[in-house]
Amino acid sequence: MEEINLIAQYDAKSPIAEAYKAIRTNLQFASVGTAARVITFTSATPAEGKSTTISNVALTMAQDGKKTLLIDADMRKPVQHRIFGIPNQGLSNCIAMDVSWEETVQHDVVPHLDVLTSGPVPPNPSELLGSERMQKIISQVRTQYDYVLIDMPPVLAVTDAVVMASRADGVVFVVKSGSISPEEANMAKTKLEQGGAHILGVVLNEVPRRQHGSYGYEYYYYYDEEHVKHRNSKKVNN
Repeated sequence: MEEINLIAQYDAKSPIAEAYKAIRTNLQFASVGTAARVITFTSATPAEGKSTTISNVALTMAQDGKKTLLIDADMRKPVQHRIFGIPNQGLSNCIAMDVSWEETVQHDVVPHLDVLTSGPVPPNPSELLGSERMQKIISQVRTQYDYVLIDMPPVLAVTDAVVMASRADGVVFVVKSGSISPEEANMAKTKLEQGGAHILGVVLNEVPRRQHGSYGYEYYYYYDEEHVKHRNSKKVNN
């Protein structure tokens, strides 16, 4: 496993790990009354930190005793198998070759956390994600886990996240500070909503904030349906 990416595992008491735990808590509150078990994570463009964010949030849910499944549905540039140091035989095999997800999922990568990696990169990711077979897999795993977190490709790069938007109970939108314009963020949000997405919240990451020789780590999260805004700041020693 990559210690740098999985800070919630290797430095569980650090300020950044605590921020991931706060995101977990906000998602649990957002799920109350809505049964939001299947949640996708995406971003507007590549390299905004969605895969690192989802892997750490999945870890914090597992640490909280929740039976959690992490699915790497970014079948164009999959990374979860590298982050967790496990073989990449997974989702594309299940869909294209009609292999059972139960046979493919890798159990207890850490206690309470199972991972279904992306599998070999297919020529038609959007078609696979939009297939009836994918719908069946989602229907099955939602009955077996407390939470199913799905890592999706960026919204503005390809259509995959939009295809999956209506099949999940909610979407978390990850934005890297300073990496995209407000217009790009709004465009991505509009595409998700047009696809039937229920945006549970936004995580704004990598916000450097110098204060007394330290950097501040900040994320910004809101409940979409209640229009309630929460802001939480954490310090990370420079």
